[in-house]
Amino acid sequence: MDAATWIGSLGVALLLLAFFLNLFKFIAQDGLAYIGLNIAGAGLACLSSWMIAFMPFVVLEAVWCLVAAAALAKRLRAAPVQAS
Repeated sequence: MDAATWIGSLGVALLLLAFFLNLFKFIAQDGLAYIGLNIAGAGLACLSSWMIAFMPFVVLEAVWCLVAAAALAKRLRAAPVQAS
C-alpha cells in the first residue's frame, strides 16, 4: 500500500473507533477523547484525500476536522480554571 492509503486507513480507523466507543458509552460525545479522535481521524483522512487529489473528501474531512476543533475550543473554554 502507498502512503496515502496508510494515512487514510488510519484516519478512518480513528473516526470509526470514536463512533464505536461513543455509541457503546465508553466515551462521552463531549469528552476530550471523542473530540481528539475526531480531529486526528478527520485530519488524517483529509491529508490522505489531498494526497490523491480527491477534493470532495478533502472538503468533507476538512469541515469535519474544523467542527471538531471548534468543539474542542468550546470544551476548553467551558472547563473550570483550577487554582494552583
